[in-house]
Formats: sequence, C-alpha cells, structure tokens
Amino acid sequence: MQNNSFDLIIVGAGPGGYVGAIRASQLGMNVACIEKRATLGGTCLNVGCIPSKALLNASEHFANASSGTLGKLGISLGSVALDLKQMMQSKSDIVDTLTGGIDFLFKKNKITRLEGSVTITGAGSVTIVDGKDKGDYKAGKIMIATGSHPSSLPGITIDEKHIVSSTGALSLETLPKKMVVIGAGYIGLELGTVWARLGAEVEVIEFLPRILPGMDAEIAKKFMTIAKKQGLKFRLSTAVKSAKAGKNGVSLTVTPANGGDEETIKADIALVSVGRHPATDGLGLEKIGVTMTPRGRIAVDARFETSIEDIYAIGDVIDGPMLAHKAEEDAVAAVEMLAGKPGHVDYDLVPGIVYTAPEIATLGKSEEALTEAGIDFAKGVFPFSANSRARAQGHSDGFVKILACAKTDKVLGVHIIGHEAGTVIHECATAMAFGASAEDIARTCHGHPTLNEAVKEAALAVDGRAIHI
Repeated sequence: MQNNSFDLIIVGAGPGGYVGAIRASQLGMNVACIEKRATLGGTCLNVGCIPSKALLNASEHFANASSGTLGKLGISLGSVALDLKQMMQSKSDIVDTLTGGIDFLFKKNKITRLEGSVTITGAGSVTIVDGKDKGDYKAGKIMIATGSHPSSLPGITIDEKHIVSSTGALSLETLPKKMVVIGAGYIGLELGTVWARLGAEVEVIEFLPRILPGMDAEIAKKFMTIAKKQGLKFRLSTAVKSAKAGKNGVSLTVTPANGGDEETIKADIALVSVGRHPATDGLGLEKIGVTMTPRGRIAVDARFETSIEDIYAIGDVIDGPMLAHKAEEDAVAAVEMLAGKPGHVDYDLVPGIVYTAPEIATLGKSEEALTEAGIDFAKGVFPFSANSRARAQGHSDGFVKILACAKTDKVLGVHIIGHEAGTVIHECATAMAFGASAEDIARTCHGHPTLNEAVKEAALAVDGRAIHI
C-alpha cells in the first residue's frame, strides 16, 4: 500500500531536489521526492548540463581530428566523417547511465519516488494532479525545487524544430548549414561552439555591446577573440525583433539596439538563449499566498522558508545564480537547518563556469564590481603561454587573474580563461572560503608541471613578483 504521509516532500528531482532528498534521508527523515519527468535528475541531467557537456566533449574530439591539429603531434588520420546519429546516441547513453544512478541512490537511501505534476494546496499538503502517482499527499515540511525553464523574447515562439531552446539544440537530427544564436551568455556560447565545431556557420546575436554579461570584462573580451578564430561570428548591440519559422528555416528581423533600420537574417536553426525563468507555474503558490520577489522568484528567509510556514524553496526558484551546484548547496543547507544543524551558502563563492575551449571560470568579484563598489584592489595576471603544462598540452591560450584587497591582500575575485579552468579554479574556491590572502596562495607549494602553477604565479603577480614572466 502506498504511503501518503512523510516528514518531508520535495517537489522536483533536479540537482537541488535529489541531493536534498538524499541528505534528508541521511538525517533520518522519511522523504518523498516528486518529479513530473519519467527520469530523475531534472533539467541538468536530462536536457542541460550533462548532455551539453557530452556534446562539447564529442565535438571537440571531432574538431581536433578533422582540423589536422593531431598531425602536429605525430598522429596521422585518414578521412574524418561526422556520424551525428551516433554522437547523439552516445550523449543519450551517458544521460541514461547518470539518471539511472540517481534511481539507485533513491533506493539505497529509502526515498519514495513519486511521478507527476504537483499542486501545493497548503502547508503540509500536496496533490499530484496527473501522472503515475496521482493523489493527495501529506508532509510535515514541503520543499520546492522545481528549477527553471528557458526564456524567450516577444515575437518569438519556440517550436523546438526550427526555433529551439537549449533543449532542442541538444537533439538536432541534422547538421544545420547556418545557426543563429540569440544571446551571448554561457548556454548560447557552449551550444554555438558545439555546432560550429561540427561544421555549421554560427552567428551569435547579443543585445548588449559585449558577450558573457556579468562576467569579468577582460575575460569576456579575450574569449570573444578566441571564439572568432574558431569560426563563431558575433553581432553585438543588436536587437532581435522577431523570428518566424518556415519550411526552409527561420527568418529573423534585427535592428541596432539603439534604434535603426531593420535587417533580415536567414538561418536553418535559431537557438533562443536569453536566460531562464523559475518553473513555478501550476504549483498553486499564488492561491495559497506564497510571497514572490519583484523578479518573479519565491521569496525566502535565511532558512529557505517561504512566507508560508513549513514550505521551503531552493535552487533556481529563489534568488541567486541559476546553477546546478548552487541548488545542491541550497538543498544541503536547507535540509540540515530543518534537522537543527547549522547551514549556510555563500553566494559570492559560487563558481561560474563556461565549458567552451578554452574554458572560462569565475569566482567572487570582477574588476568592474570592485570599481563600482569603490574597493581598492591589486591585480595579478599570469598567462598560460608561460605555463609549462599548458605548453606541453598545446593549450597556451588564456590567463589567470587574481584580484585582492589593496589593504589586506584578501582574495576578492579569481577569473580564469584557459584549459580546464573549471577544475583549476577550485583551489581558489577553497582558499577564499577560508579568507585566504594572495600571499597564502603564493606561498603554497604547487606541483610541477601543472596548470595550477599559473594560479600561484598570478598570486605572486599581485605583489609584482611573478617568477616566469
């Protein structure tokens, strides 16, 4: 007989939801996790982080093999052909393995898995309105972890055929001759990179006069220079007024952002990548009186509790960066506080990573943010072109930049563009979590030859004493 009463019901089984469910079970709670998809893992595992990284990896191998880059290393290849169907199958196999792994973890931790769309009818009460486990359920606490959906623009309807979101861009059946990417954020650049490597002409259109809004401007400028060499085209300070799908592709109307004459652009595929919005529709939050923020997210207090007692929210539906790892941290902190333990998430120390080649990783404050806040800082920069491991690997593009308080030397921001930047930055995350100074990093012995030596050198450069430049 199905149990309909729990200590905690979590709505959503993405990175926030499933991690919260596992941690709650570890702490002795009787937990149910409700997911509308037939598979666990949410957007990230099913149609986001994981499939996109699988395609980024596969497309990079294809680009290296077909460009002649391997020939310089003494590796000769015959003709190289793209088997897109097999590439997509490989991506799906990876996704299936990982989502199945969460199924295993749910069983191991005795978490009740429920399937269907949810309406929250009040404190302690939810209804699965359709799906496999339709019915009413009770819980001492409810946690909303429903994630987010891709946003669009006025005048543009996403059909996932010719005008696609990130979801559709991960499952194209044929290689487009031309793809227009609307939005130069990390999702658009990652997916634009995938299809450019495979042979599509890719043009990125951005309303702002720069790419990667919110990231360190020097890093963004450097990446744009590299991306152009890789074949991506950019049209900045440009507004997309409309996009219409037809039998032969998409017709886009664009104008200069500050006004001017309209222009028509033709493409086989248009990828709309202009951000994401909280997935709260249909939950019944307005009806039960849950307070929302001016930006349409769920308002929570320091314990992740909403305006309704015993209803909590985490991840993309609340303020903070819309990132899977942020949702996981929210989940653990919220559940531990429910169990009477301390919990905290420092949103200033959530790494932002763009998985292009080279990768981009950012942590803490940018130069622009520090300048705007009137904070005096010292800056240390070290190029990967002077790093032995980067040279040996053939990945000498990019640099490490460390920003430290001019008075205390405390590290305030780290920005990296380079091979494996998303991995390299985590030593800085640990250092900053403990309030490290640039001198602390500089005096830490780094193995040779490693990419992380560039971090040490950048820390030395804050004080003007880098060794290898």
